Amino acid sequence: MEALVDFVKGHGTENDFVVVPDPDGELDRVLDPPTVRRLTDHYSGLAADGLIRVVRTARVDEVAEQASEAEWFMDYRNADGSFAEMCGNGVRVMARYLFDHGMADDDTLTVATRGGPRTVRAEADGEYTVHMGRATPMGGGEDGAAAVADGDAHVARVTVDIGAGRTWPAVAVAAPNPHAVVFVEDALDGAPTDPDGVSSGASASADAAGRPGHSGADQHGRMDPTSVLARLGMLAEPPTLSPEEIFPEGANVEFVTVAGERHIALRVWERGVGETRSCGTGVCAAAWVAMVRDGAAASTSYVVDVPGGRLRVTRRDDGELLLTGPAVLGVRGSVTI
Repeated sequence: MEALVDFVKGHGTENDFVVVPDPDGELDRVLDPPTVRRLTDHYSGLAADGLIRVVRTARVDEVAEQASEAEWFMDYRNADGSFAEMCGNGVRVMARYLFDHGMADDDTLTVATRGGPRTVRAEADGEYTVHMGRATPMGGGEDGAAAVADGDAHVARVTVDIGAGRTWPAVAVAAPNPHAVVFVEDALDGAPTDPDGVSSGASASADAAGRPGHSGADQHGRMDPTSVLARLGMLAEPPTLSPEEIFPEGANVEFVTVAGERHIALRVWERGVGETRSCGTGVCAAAWVAMVRDGAAASTSYVVDVPGGRLRVTRRDDGELLLTGPAVLGVRGSVTI
């Protein structure tokens, strides 16, 4: 049976979503994986990294216990139709939708997610801050954080391989989605790095666009973070993660480089989607690893640059991470599904 449904396109640092209001939970069966894939398709659909169904928490059995804290549930689907625990950019976009449509009373609200309730605050400058919870090392427990601080990037004994002999150790982090965080300077023997942190799999005599004779370094010999990350090439296939049992349901992979003091830049491969312009939980996972590696004090903020813009991650004294960034709503319309 066909149904005509309203939608809004939104994005957070160009991580874009189809937002579908379904307050009474009538569309769950209609929004099956094939329908989600059709709606989010970049060529024949509405072109998005994922779909957000806005539904009352009490109407969804799997999160009904959160209804006392959060009236609204972010039912997030990846572009391939699979479910995700959380989406840091998506929850800001959903909060913006609720604020703009008079579905929240003040400048703070709590949204239910599969990763637990998340509080979002509308800032005076137009950005939004999400209480993202704590990042947790996978496979390493509390000792995992200590091992990261000691410089042991093999804490969960995870390896990321993107082919052509380019292999890195990774830190496995739940935030709450599973992530493998790679610092591109930490190449394994199969992909040695030069002093600028560029994999030897890429020529230092070509710039990010492949033009010869330009290293991408500034006058001080420091590599521009965008150039470093561009040397990864096109991430057209899912990175191989090993051992597989660390990530039984797959993982997002963040490729990170240092951009300055308390400042990192990254590219991300999202499970169920591919490379995206940004990933909120991935930004938090990468910032947390950088903070621990750097021995940063509590209540520290890191700037994180992604292809789609800039975000800020703050670690509170209790270890909770706060993610601050924009949320934009754009095209509105109706679609038959």
